[in-house]
Amino acid sequence: MKSFLMYSAAMSVVLFNGGSALAQVVGGPPDEVTEVDEIIVRGVRASLAQSIDIRRNSVQIVDSVVAEDIGKLPDNNVVEALQRVSGVQVTNRAGGEADGISIRGLPDISTTWNGRNIFTASGRQFALQDIPANLVRRIDVYKTRAADQLETGIAGQVDVFTRRPFDFNGPQVSLNVRGSYQEQGEYLDPNVSLLLSNRWSTGAGEVGALVNFSYVNTRYRDQSVTAGAVIPFADPTNPPPGFVPLERIFNTDGRVAENPIWQAGLDRGLPYAAGSTLSFNGVDYPYVLARDALFASDLTGERTRPAVNVALQWAPNDWSEYTFEFFYDGFRNETFNSLHFTFADWWGALGADPASTIEFYPGTNIVAARSFVGFPFGFQSGDLTESQTDSFVYALNADWQFTDRLNVVADLSYQSSEFQTDFYAMRTERVPEGLTLDFNDGRGLPSWHFVNAAGDNQDDLLLDPASWTVAQFYDNAGRAEGDALTLSIDVDYDLFRPGSIEQKFSFGFRHDIRTAAEYQRRPRGDVFLGQPLSSLDPGLQHVNQGFFDGRADVPTSWMVPNGYYIRDNIEDILALYGLPARDQLGLDRVFDITETTTSGYAMLDTEAMILDRPLMVQAGLRLVNVDTEMDFTDINSGAQSSAEQSIRRFLPSFTVRYDVAENFRLRFNYGETLRRPNFIDLNPNFSLTGDLTNVGYGTGSGGNPDLEATSATNFDLGAEWYFARDSALYLTLFRREIDGLVVPLTRRVTIPGSGLNTDSFVVTQPVNASDGVLEGYELGLVYFPDYLPGLLDGLGVQASLTSLRSSQNIPQTDSAGVIIGQENTSFFGVSDLSYNVTMAYERGGFGARLSYVWREDFLNNNEARIFANPIGIWRRPEQSLDFQASYNVNDRLAISFDAVNLTDELQQSYYAFGDSGGPDLYNFGSTLIGRTFSVGLRWSLY
Repeated sequence: MKSFLMYSAAMSVVLFNGGSALAQVVGGPPDEVTEVDEIIVRGVRASLAQSIDIRRNSVQIVDSVVAEDIGKLPDNNVVEALQRVSGVQVTNRAGGEADGISIRGLPDISTTWNGRNIFTASGRQFALQDIPANLVRRIDVYKTRAADQLETGIAGQVDVFTRRPFDFNGPQVSLNVRGSYQEQGEYLDPNVSLLLSNRWSTGAGEVGALVNFSYVNTRYRDQSVTAGAVIPFADPTNPPPGFVPLERIFNTDGRVAENPIWQAGLDRGLPYAAGSTLSFNGVDYPYVLARDALFASDLTGERTRPAVNVALQWAPNDWSEYTFEFFYDGFRNETFNSLHFTFADWWGALGADPASTIEFYPGTNIVAARSFVGFPFGFQSGDLTESQTDSFVYALNADWQFTDRLNVVADLSYQSSEFQTDFYAMRTERVPEGLTLDFNDGRGLPSWHFVNAAGDNQDDLLLDPASWTVAQFYDNAGRAEGDALTLSIDVDYDLFRPGSIEQKFSFGFRHDIRTAAEYQRRPRGDVFLGQPLSSLDPGLQHVNQGFFDGRADVPTSWMVPNGYYIRDNIEDILALYGLPARDQLGLDRVFDITETTTSGYAMLDTEAMILDRPLMVQAGLRLVNVDTEMDFTDINSGAQSSAEQSIRRFLPSFTVRYDVAENFRLRFNYGETLRRPNFIDLNPNFSLTGDLTNVGYGTGSGGNPDLEATSATNFDLGAEWYFARDSALYLTLFRREIDGLVVPLTRRVTIPGSGLNTDSFVVTQPVNASDGVLEGYELGLVYFPDYLPGLLDGLGVQASLTSLRSSQNIPQTDSAGVIIGQENTSFFGVSDLSYNVTMAYERGGFGARLSYVWREDFLNNNEARIFANPIGIWRRPEQSLDFQASYNVNDRLAISFDAVNLTDELQQSYYAFGDSGGPDLYNFGSTLIGRTFSVGLRWSLY
């Protein structure tokens, strides 16, 4: 093994900082990293240089983020730290952080901790945003995979490394304290970590112990305004017989022979050219399209993340090392949502000539604005959600270097994770005199205010408890849990080397028993109270202030039921509604799944000199066998069912790495990977929601126990130029051919006895009915010029650009769910273009980064197929300008300043499919993210 890695060792970069040396040899997956000295990286430049070194010496294509110092990753959590890695895109920046991540446009990522697969509750992945940056030493992002790595994760693998005592030469004490200010929430929150580590030489060998604590508290405020879904309405000047102008046209109507009158959920929505018609009793009449509602959400939350990492190491001699690790990651989140909702479609009191109250987008039948909507129904809701996650991982690892040629690593781990949630909500409702509105003010933002017939503003009535009638009460609870027991054994053996050829044969075995289960409370009946809010305890009243920071022309304050009061007085609230006490309702098991995975691999690494340059070839084969046992319970009827499934796959991988010159390298990789179905997607029973917007039916979703694993055939071709010690330019072309993608099929069914306000539901279930191709390239650069004069010396740049093209076939169905055709569309979550540019500077004890991240529009999800708008919900381009700076006061003390989203961006979406829709005609939601500022102090004893 040592001789096999001699060339890679010669290629590794040694960084010096204050007498500490770093040299790493990376020869493939994480467990083959050979660390030859103390790993303490200090500063922006050293961090980026080590990232280059890891990529250069890896067999696979891997990008890394390395902490600049103990407890100093460049960002607040793992997801945010990865946004500057080439090929990585992040989104969902609400809640004071980014929590959505994809690699080359795909979200299916294998998540590992120190090389071990980890997950959250009943999910397939670990919630990476829950790992505090303070605990992280390094993050590796694998774009390609070898046979000795996990077979799952079509997108790639993210391996998070925490620290161990043998990382240091001696004792280490480090304290990191930071205060973060969320601009919208106007809070200052703590972020604290403490690391204690030491190692000792004893008569029994070298012994080390490390404990790393982290505590992060964040209070935040997310504010959004939304123009609702699209519905057809009777033409204001030529309505069908029996219809009044601007009357809402439902799918079915006893006055009309056609059933349905119009088809809901079409990919492109209903035609919106001016003069478009529908048939009413055999006669065509024009219709207009307009939003059915407008709503605003003012959500405040508090999130806490405690975490602990413990590592004990023992090296009794120079050929064996034993490591015990414990990792705890906690998550606590409490949110209160003040929801304001108004319909925008009432036709019972039109007032003046209907045609004079509306404006259309030019050349369309789409209503852009209405000067007056008479007596629209509206409601408010105070929604409190409490959730928590506790994840534990225990691991024991043994590494035996029996001879110079034979290395054996055994790893035994157990993990458990549980997520719990409780939900409380109360609605109030009213019918105001009138509403004036503009569905798009030109910035993608809707505008509305409440008025009387004379046009006088009546927004102040939103704050009057006497004008609100207390309506329904909702509460729910759920629990999800998962655990896994995993044993793996990996063997490396250096083979006989004829001439200049070096070979290593590797083989291994992994056995994993994974369980996942979810529980839900059976929904209560829909009970209406019917009392004025003013007649109840004033503690039940909650009023928000300063909504949307004045950036939208909408009401800025309204009254809702107080979710905190409801939680603290839950039994009194239940008694008020005549509902049973909460402790009388347990949680029903929804599903219980056991998945047993046995896998083995064999892999041959060969290195030879071709044209006096080193050529490395790695070829491997992985065999995977998965047996799944599933038990399900329908919480609506109590019916139980079971299913079983087995899969066996052979997954080859092949990598060639050739050094054309000393500083120029080519790579090619072929590999096959899998995406296993999410456990929740296997449950065939429906989760139902009633008819919330008076469309005539509710919605529902269920799973499919016959879902199979999605498979991908992957090709990567890369070129890398290492033109200086800490600089590199690289280009990778890639292609993913994916078979058996899971897509939803929709049909309309009748489900009696649900306890909801309808028996008719439009339901979706997942099926393996799509294939797709994702291809593109990523370009990356790290450059620190060594010729800049004076104060400019220390200036550098990190940049990357990713271009993607994706296509998949989507089956089209009729109302019964029968496939009647195919459409081609982009993958969800894929931006065709994304890039980031980071200007870095380091001189003396000062270091700084100014980073700009941008991604193009992307298809986020599909709307429920119950409306007349295009089915796709697209995100507008997203961007973030961030700044970080730190100064080393002395060898032990450093101060830092961080700012996120300096340009105060909005996160916006719109409806579109193909050439139909778009942000101007069909704007959807807008979320105010806000800026975050942090000031920190890092102190080290040694």
